[in-house]
Amino acid sequence: MYPNSLKELIDSLKYLPGVGEKTAERYAFSLINQDEEKVEVLSEAILKAKKDIKRCSICNGLTDKDKCDICTDKSRDNNVLCVVEDPKSVFIFEKLGAFKGLYHVLSGLISPLDGVSPNDIGLDKLIERIRKEKYKEIILAFKPSIEGETTSLYIKRVLDGLDINITKIASGIPMGADMEYIDTITLERALKDRKTVE
Repeated sequence: MYPNSLKELIDSLKYLPGVGEKTAERYAFSLINQDEEKVEVLSEAILKAKKDIKRCSICNGLTDKDKCDICTDKSRDNNVLCVVEDPKSVFIFEKLGAFKGLYHVLSGLISPLDGVSPNDIGLDKLIERIRKEKYKEIILAFKPSIEGETTSLYIKRVLDGLDINITKIASGIPMGADMEYIDTITLERALKDRKTVE
């Protein structure tokens, strides 16, 4: 039905999360109706981000340098470490402006049913960092789910015996909800009203 190049563009856009056939078609028609200069700017921005963005050597968050701006910011509270499941969560918490500590980003959550073990999500790097840096508090900020609870309990068990207060963000966040869809007031309250992991 479509010329080959347009069909390829539509199929490529469907790789994006939440983009189905109709949305991909709408985006594709919008792109081909744009000025060539605007399309080139978009194309270059995508390629540059893909080439330049990497993981921070300290926290595993996203950066275009060796160490991210948060890890190198001397004004942050280096006694508190907030552990999140993915890089996007860091930006969500930073938009709130309520947390002034440091972060550590895992590569997902433990999920035995999906074959995801502690080794698969980079917990060894987290544990090594905690033992080396001597934080006073570790905040586990995972989505409320079975995987989130499993990961929290595993970390708590591994850190047993260390003189660290291990907390998790408070409930009020519905079970199974993704962090990016939670409103800022609920998320800020959950961060402030965090509970000790037992």
